Amino acid sequence: MGTLSSSLSIATQAMLAEQDAISVTANNIANVNTPGYTRETTEMVEAPPIEYGGYVFGGGVQAGQITSQRNNVLQLRLDDETQQQGQYNSFLSSMQQVQTLFNETSGSGLQSSLSGFFNSLQQLSTNPSDLTLRQAVLTAAQNLAQSFNSTSANLTQLQNNIDLSVRQDVNQVNGLTSQIATLNQQIASAENLGQAPNTLVDQREQLVNQLAGLIGVSEIAASDGSITLTTTNGVSLVVGNQSYQLSTHPNGTNGFQDVYAGSADITSSITGGSLAGEIQARDQGIPSVLSSLDALAASLSTSMNSVNKAGTDLNGNPGGNFFTPPPAGGVGAASAMSVAISDPSQIAASLDGTAGDNSNVNAMIALQNQGIVNGQTPMNAYSSLIFQIGNTVSTAQTELQASQAISQQLQDQIGSVSGVSINEEAANLVQYERAYQAAAQVAGIVSSLTATAINLGQTTTVS
Repeated sequence: MGTLSSSLSIATQAMLAEQDAISVTANNIANVNTPGYTRETTEMVEAPPIEYGGYVFGGGVQAGQITSQRNNVLQLRLDDETQQQGQYNSFLSSMQQVQTLFNETSGSGLQSSLSGFFNSLQQLSTNPSDLTLRQAVLTAAQNLAQSFNSTSANLTQLQNNIDLSVRQDVNQVNGLTSQIATLNQQIASAENLGQAPNTLVDQREQLVNQLAGLIGVSEIAASDGSITLTTTNGVSLVVGNQSYQLSTHPNGTNGFQDVYAGSADITSSITGGSLAGEIQARDQGIPSVLSSLDALAASLSTSMNSVNKAGTDLNGNPGGNFFTPPPAGGVGAASAMSVAISDPSQIAASLDGTAGDNSNVNAMIALQNQGIVNGQTPMNAYSSLIFQIGNTVSTAQTELQASQAISQQLQDQIGSVSGVSINEEAANLVQYERAYQAAAQVAGIVSSLTATAINLGQTTTVS
């Protein structure tokens, strides 16, 4: 009612409300550099009015709910883009390592070995009976075989490294889902008590974003403040306060780790996140390169063996295999490639059996310009492989850059809503300070008036 005591109550309540607002503003300023922090605001609510004697008197103000300024739609879009970015980034990183194995400018490719081998044959054709030139051919052939061997071994090692990353990422996924489930329980408990679990929600959003960087996820909000997380194909990861662990088991065919949810193999259905990019590189990108490399090694070995068998060696004997025959189907030909002869006189350079005849070595040289590798010459087949790798890397780079640009736009939009602005908070602080001071002044005046009223009612005794 309109009394001095009610006015004092209104002023005191206003001071408490402004004090709460100042506290929230101070917390915003303190967390200006805290990753994942969402700006909070204090809702000022008009206190319920009081009706007395047919009149309605205002009840003042009170601090309402402390609300985090977040845009859930933008956050979901950012999580979706984080999934894509994680996949592109891990796939690109793996394929760039593949590209390094074929870097001709640094001498790590096969081009120099291929050219060196055919050049040695060209030199031998000038003097087919020269043992030094014959030994040079064997040395060049061994260098070529070793180049195939090392390149294949490096690709396989890279696959094994990626396979290890798959296992590590699955462990990280399990750790994150466990933490999210714990936060779900804490948030639901706080909601049930009527508390605002803003800090807990911030922590959960950070963890969900990290999870999205590892594996594609879908999010469903529950009425109690908790969330349900599944993979994009519907495999449960978190439901309320319960998390569901993924596991890895070796594939019976290639020995690489497959990802399981319970007893179900979900490897092929994983989309988004670094896990998807690693699986794509391990199971598709590198095998494609290995297949092309094996085809080149198998075709070259088979063709050279066929030509060498058609001629006679320096001792007049029929030629045999020049390279060790590749495995059936050509799978693993690059890793198994080796020179079958060690005696330079066994190179079948002649067709007519004479030592000076170079007809058959010329047939070997001619392989350089024949479509022996799926209709392509050896050098063109190798160039196609280099182009295939370069095109894959270029496409992945383009996709990653586009994803990064979208992510930055979303982060900027989220920052405009949820980010802390020092200038804005400073202005709010001044506003709340002045309101507090004004309320305190009202309280002081009411207190003074109350004292005066009390003094008016006292009787002064004169002796």
